Amino acid sequence: MIFRDMGLEGAFVIDPERIEDERGYFARCWCARDFADHGLPGGFAQCNVSFNRRRGTLRGLHYQVHPFSEAKLVRCTRGAIFDVAVDLRPGSPTYLQWRAVELSEKNGRMTLLPEGFAHGFQSLRDETEVFYQMSRPYVPEAARGVHFDDPAIGIRWPIRKGLVVSPRDRALPCIAPDRKGRAGAPAHASPLAI
Repeated sequence: MIFRDMGLEGAFVIDPERIEDERGYFARCWCARDFADHGLPGGFAQCNVSFNRRRGTLRGLHYQVHPFSEAKLVRCTRGAIFDVAVDLRPGSPTYLQWRAVELSEKNGRMTLLPEGFAHGFQSLRDETEVFYQMSRPYVPEAARGVHFDDPAIGIRWPIRKGLVVSPRDRALPCIAPDRKGRAGAPAHASPLAI
């Protein structure tokens, strides 16, 4: 596996190293030793699948609060997504910054987000499936979220027409302007070019 710094403190983009022959290919997509070498969780407590019927489906931005904060390993197993990570750790040098990476069944790429990050994605194709591994199980009382269009974060979602968003995600709060120190100004943000 090839680990690349995502530009957010502690977050990585991971590319599988494919061994190809006439049958197809083989690649590792998780190894406890390799993850530990990068200071990442050595195990996962829960796996989930998200199926998205329509292009433009947006899910997020979701996270869990301490002591149930979770690291996430995210992979698109069918279709393609615009995968977004937001650093919500107040003491972090990349606090309120975001990065996005296209994950697809074709590129096999994954994102690894540490505890204290919000995660969301937008499907770029119909019939898209996303596979998540989490370091902690889901705890409903600890589940939180930030509005996907929060101006304090300023994510530039690629699809604006025909957006499919759940009522729950539409109702998520924005980050209070005074927490950032400058009302309404977007954080440094960009899609990650890899």
